Amino acid sequence: MIRLFVAIELPEALRRRMAMLCRGVKGARWLDVDNLHLTLRFIGEVGEDRVEDIVQALAGVRAPPFPLGIAGVGHFETRRRVRALWLGIDPSPALMQLQERIELALQRAGCAAERRRFSPHITLARLDRAAPDTVRDWLHGNSLFRAEPVMVETFVLFHSLLGSGGAVYRPLAEFPLG
Repeated sequence: MIRLFVAIELPEALRRRMAMLCRGVKGARWLDVDNLHLTLRFIGEVGEDRVEDIVQALAGVRAPPFPLGIAGVGHFETRRRVRALWLGIDPSPALMQLQERIELALQRAGCAAERRRFSPHITLARLDRAAPDTVRDWLHGNSLFRAEPVMVETFVLFHSLLGSGGAVYRPLAEFPLG
């Protein structure tokens, strides 16, 4: 079995700038700067014999390049506990269209339909027991974050290797837009 997801890679300079936000919340597990990305679709565990079908399906996705704006911060919570801190994505019909086309391609390749609504963001940290006041202070202190838009010209199929030191993401295939 192999664990896969589809994402937009971010330029190194932007990832380094984002990494400067990755501090100030005790108990947060900050993502490594090399792992910062925008997930378009988490596929999950699939048999290695299915990878080629997935690659072929994704190779058929057609969409134009587009600018991606990154602004603001937020959090996800469950049962009144903050579980993740993230950077926001400016509204983008082109991004939504790309994600929809990837979803349809993956369904044609035999992947189950995604049940959750796509909510574009860049995860910075996962939290288990972070103090609510430090989370609130971090959200308030970083709420005005904005990055210059970056041109999205490709998307990538990643292999996610889970280990004791955290996940390592390895690109398996890159797909050009346009």
